[in-house]
Amino acid sequence: MNEIKDITKRDVDFAKWYTDVVTKANLVDYSSVKGSMIICPYGYAIWEQMQNVLDRMFKETGHENVQMPMFIPESLLNVEKDHVAGFAPEVAWVTHGGKDKLEERLCVRPTSEVLFCDYYKKIIKSYRDLPKLYNQWCTIVRWEKATRPFLRSREILWQEGHTMHATSKEALEETIKMLHVYEDFQKNYLAIPVLVGKKTDKEKFAGAEASYSLEAMMYDGVALQNGTSHYFGNGFAKAFGIEFLNKENKLETPYQTSWGVTTRMIGALIMVHGDDHGLVIPPKIAPTKVVIIPIGTTSEVEEATNNLIATLKANDISYKVDNSNKTPGYKFADAEVKGYPARIEIGPRDLSEGLVTIVRRDTLEKVRVPKDEIVSSLTTIFDNMQHDMYEKALKRRDSMIYDAKTYEEFTEIATTKPGFIKTNWCGDVACENKIKDDFSMKSRCLIEDEEITGPCVCCGKTAKYRLYFGRQY
Repeated sequence: MNEIKDITKRDVDFAKWYTDVVTKANLVDYSSVKGSMIICPYGYAIWEQMQNVLDRMFKETGHENVQMPMFIPESLLNVEKDHVAGFAPEVAWVTHGGKDKLEERLCVRPTSEVLFCDYYKKIIKSYRDLPKLYNQWCTIVRWEKATRPFLRSREILWQEGHTMHATSKEALEETIKMLHVYEDFQKNYLAIPVLVGKKTDKEKFAGAEASYSLEAMMYDGVALQNGTSHYFGNGFAKAFGIEFLNKENKLETPYQTSWGVTTRMIGALIMVHGDDHGLVIPPKIAPTKVVIIPIGTTSEVEEATNNLIATLKANDISYKVDNSNKTPGYKFADAEVKGYPARIEIGPRDLSEGLVTIVRRDTLEKVRVPKDEIVSSLTTIFDNMQHDMYEKALKRRDSMIYDAKTYEEFTEIATTKPGFIKTNWCGDVACENKIKDDFSMKSRCLIEDEEITGPCVCCGKTAKYRLYFGRQY
């Protein structure tokens, strides 16, 4: 186990702080496979919590889980040219099976649009077969040059929804609906505020007609794209020859969407909420909500611990007991680095007064409560913590969103302050590229309901959009 000490201060070296937290909290370990990480039990438990909540949300909106193959024949990948061009630099190829060279290369899926289209061509024949609302939980491979635990890895755990619809209206509604499912999850479970908007044509997903994203801001002001939802129109369906008979017995081409999130959300969780002590996990997503730390080995402490375990079980509150032979100070530090929402200290002095001590992780506030009020106290702590973590993250994010009306203002902000810069944009990709080239900032998303406040920040022509820029992970 890693020693619980010497976590780099967040404000001294944020990158080193992040690495310290993911390793000292035993979320990941480095593997012999360059660019791929080992997700340790605690890290995977957080992912399972995310999976469980999202899977329920998907099924409540009518989606079913399926499993597609891992390999895509090169000829199949090449059916939709824009799509393959977008992914070509990151594709990993299988060229041999055993000692034999394959007749056709197989790519290890970077995403599964073409696999779903190949399948949909077989099973969609009539309007009665629509819509098809599928999702899969799987791994994908993208040959990233620079990798970082959870944020960028060559092998990625994720989910990808793929749906087909009879009309463009239904497909667009699906695209936006799933975007807001993600927004609900990130706000109300991860306690992460996100900008929700449309990607520019330059930044949209390869092969999509429109892409929408959720843009989160990390503690250091750097952006993390925390989920996407794409409307494909019927370009893929036409390329694959997918047709169905409508109610008038005429052939039509269906319309497609895809949407996905990844273990990158764990990275966001760390970088939005973590502090100099380690992780801080929102109660609604924490796999372990309470850590019990007995202090001493008296019969009274043992009995109180057993009674507390029974109470937490009866109230469906997840817990663990630290019965290790470490010192109390070490146990407290370990609980803090792992970010358990609450720790309960059970010691002889408190018990002599009929009390226990509860420590709330985000504030490290200690309260001594009667033993028979533990559950009600925890409920209040969890509710307040969930709310306060979101509001704290929102306040920090909003304090680092700047409005630039001229290129001089943009330059001053971009060169002196971290965060997002919102501005007026004419829609010309040349202006978007100039900002990227001058400041290494990519457009994050268009916010379509924000009022345009002046001409394009770059060229001075009439602005059509409000566009957010930011540096990204």
